[in-house]
Amino acid sequence: MLFADPRRRSVTAGFARRATLKRSTRLLSDFKHEQTDPQHFYGALAGDSVDLIGDLYLGTTGKTLDGAAVLDVGGGPGYFAERFARAGARYIPVEPDPSEMHAAGLSVHGAVRGSGMSLPFRDGSVDICFSSNVAEHVREPWVMADEMLRVTKPGGLMVLSYTVWLGPFGGHETGPWHYLGGERAARRYVRKHGKEPKNRFGESLFAVRASDGLRWAKGLSDGELLATFPRYHPRWAWWVVRVPWLRELLTSNLVIVASPPVREFGP
Repeated sequence: MLFADPRRRSVTAGFARRATLKRSTRLLSDFKHEQTDPQHFYGALAGDSVDLIGDLYLGTTGKTLDGAAVLDVGGGPGYFAERFARAGARYIPVEPDPSEMHAAGLSVHGAVRGSGMSLPFRDGSVDICFSSNVAEHVREPWVMADEMLRVTKPGGLMVLSYTVWLGPFGGHETGPWHYLGGERAARRYVRKHGKEPKNRFGESLFAVRASDGLRWAKGLSDGELLATFPRYHPRWAWWVVRVPWLRELLTSNLVIVASPPVREFGP
């Protein structure tokens, strides 16, 4: 499923060169700051996301991000805005929770309040539709994926990147106890910290598996699957996505890259 034809190889070629062990180690070090220093964590993730999207968009269309309309589904307070702006993109975050939109005191021009499961945008209205670490926080992630593909222009780029439940970060701040069950992990967190976790299992955190995303990608009827790979792994470890069960444990974050078909009309 990773690379079924030459076009798929070209889509990921640029990012594959960037996917080194050094990058993976650096990101792993940054992840520990998610709760204590979100500015640091999301700043690092923003830079890596722009590199990821820029490489994939260049591989898909031959174009840079300059002038491209990028819709970030679940964009929160807009941590990614500055980095995408530097790349010349027109960045539009969509976030359903007003408190989350203003959590960091940021103000992003053009930010939209709306649900990823019913995006308030026309069909084929953006060049790139992207979502990072959001699908595991919604009850119907594949409805959201369908919506993301719907609003992407034919021949454009849709990138869904999500945390795999049985991976090492699946429980977020309640891990690694999520391996014993999400509810049990949440109760343990309350006992230890005296407060509810930010990501409450069954309410704002759900068990989304790698196989779920691969099944959705395989069943695409109105789009083309371009690639699937583990986001934070070095290129030489991308093979884990091909192995059932092993991918659930070792794929901390799965990336699905797709594109709506370019329709040809007769004279």
